[in-house]
Amino acid sequence: MVKRIKELTSLLNEASKAYYQKDSEMMSNQEYDRLYDELVALEKESGIVLANSPTQRVGYTVLSNLKKVKHDSPILSLDKTKETDKLKSFLGDKEGILSWKLDGLTIVLTYENGELVQAITRGNGEIGEDVTHNAKVFANVPLHIGFKGSLVLRGEGVISYSEFRRINKELAEEEAYKNPRNLCSGTVRQLNSEIAAKRRVQFFAFTVVKAEGAERSDSKAENLQWLKNLGFDVVEHRLISAETAEQEVEWFRDHVQENDIASDGLVLTFDSISYSGSLGRTAKFPKDSIAFKWADEMAETILREVEWNTSRTGLMNPIAIFDPVELEGSTVSRASVHNVSILKELKLGIGDRIKVYKANMIIPQISENLTGSSTVEIPEKCLVCGGETQIKKQRDGEALYCTNPECAAQRIQRLNHFVSRDAMNIEGLSEETLKKFLEKGFIDQYPDIFRLNRFEKEIKSLEGFGEKSYQNLINSIEKSRDVELPNFIYALGIDQVGLRNAKLLCGKFEYDIEGIKRATEDELQSIDGFGAVIAHSISHYFKDDSHISLLEDVLEYLRIKIPIITEAKDSLVKGLTFVVTGDVTKFSNRKALTQAIEAQGGKITGSVTKKTDYLINNDVDSSSSKNGKAKELGIPIISEDDFILKFNITPAE
Repeated sequence: MVKRIKELTSLLNEASKAYYQKDSEMMSNQEYDRLYDELVALEKESGIVLANSPTQRVGYTVLSNLKKVKHDSPILSLDKTKETDKLKSFLGDKEGILSWKLDGLTIVLTYENGELVQAITRGNGEIGEDVTHNAKVFANVPLHIGFKGSLVLRGEGVISYSEFRRINKELAEEEAYKNPRNLCSGTVRQLNSEIAAKRRVQFFAFTVVKAEGAERSDSKAENLQWLKNLGFDVVEHRLISAETAEQEVEWFRDHVQENDIASDGLVLTFDSISYSGSLGRTAKFPKDSIAFKWADEMAETILREVEWNTSRTGLMNPIAIFDPVELEGSTVSRASVHNVSILKELKLGIGDRIKVYKANMIIPQISENLTGSSTVEIPEKCLVCGGETQIKKQRDGEALYCTNPECAAQRIQRLNHFVSRDAMNIEGLSEETLKKFLEKGFIDQYPDIFRLNRFEKEIKSLEGFGEKSYQNLINSIEKSRDVELPNFIYALGIDQVGLRNAKLLCGKFEYDIEGIKRATEDELQSIDGFGAVIAHSISHYFKDDSHISLLEDVLEYLRIKIPIITEAKDSLVKGLTFVVTGDVTKFSNRKALTQAIEAQGGKITGSVTKKTDYLINNDVDSSSSKNGKAKELGIPIISEDDFILKFNITPAE
């Protein structure tokens, strides 16, 4: 029993550390709660409670260079239940407020004389971080309010699902965030407030801590209305009694799927402020509030298959197929396993008996594997095209990719990439138009784009097309035939080869495409920033006969240009190698910063190595892998402001 207590304590502390310090997750909330409850039961049974037990702690102190501030009033975590009867007995004959338990970052705001003067994160409950600079650019936080006394309130900083999806689309897949909570935490703790402004963080107030100079009602609900009148958005809530508790919980349950804001349950607190104050608290929990977690409806079933779906970007998502079961009013037979790391953690095998549920009553997931045979094999070949697969590191674990850009599942994306601005820059070929042309048989592979004039009559007859739009498209295609070699290499969609690496590749082989085609992996690895993975990807691409056939076909239509790089004679970056990561704010985007460096004779690579001279990252104190590598190698990490001052290069107007 003692051994298991130690195991659980260590595992849960590591999970909390990942959650609070690194904005990532080792396990689902459901799995954390299950293990936490097991630890509580073992501690109660044995009487043994370790000093570092998570049952005795509120959270971890987050690591950054943000100023640390002690809370005047500690922010405790809440006791929890999954039973509505517990809510009824908790209320007794008192009235309470039932509200969403928003899944974001708790923040304390302070106003003096009507001005926002401070915003502090929850931190470990005793000490938080000063994020005032970011709170001032939240989408809905009032900077000035009509109340001129001293006001302290708590609320939750959140990023909506819709905003979360928009932001993740703009990030590379390996940099994408797993959920809105992680994104919000990482955003609010950025040192640069422009990032928080761009990501539309919202704040929803849920309690007044102090309001000196105000005639306060004893009702928390009326205090929330008072905050609303001052201009704050407040968490959605309803007044309840023991008699109405069950039906009100059902009201929230019925509205879960309508929420654009992530919620991991409900919070019940007594409406009376004076009564709440008389109850006191335990070492960890306040006695006036309790969290309600949805009692996940579990079902046991048999795993029959793991299906690997290849996305347009080559990401191969494992999908568990199991005997159909009824969950939350619907029949479920499939659940995403998300990535290779989770697949391994669950030890999945065909025929295993598994438990499944709907996370937040919406998304089917596997809770646990009762068999744990670990017999599911990770495909070495793509199930769509037979191409090589590769496991890549992502923000939240390992993921499997098909490395073949000719894969049918990736064709639309590949064509869309080929015509994009930084590639061939062909206007008039949107993703929808490419889909239509593929369906009609006008295009099969990218060289066919330069033969579209064969279908002039058919294209003009399509809905949305006519003489003018057709001619504009043909003119754009003709213009694209004059292309610089790096842009063309980038357009091919070779795995690991962005425009930056394409420029380095072309420079190494003096803009000779035949030299690039013949390059060995050893030659490729000699390029700054090119490791074994990039070298293998390029070499493998040009050894494929189908790729060479398409390449020779399309070259008949192109007029390859060699780019002209103008270097300033007194350039301070000439000969230096830079890596750029994270959001930029002074330059219009990363591309603009990259072009400014290259125009002055500097080099840009994608990864930090011993050959790197500077890592440019506005969040110089982040715990990212690139920052960690730079610190390990003793490479300076500088912000955009540092870069501009040090190298006298300013963004173009």
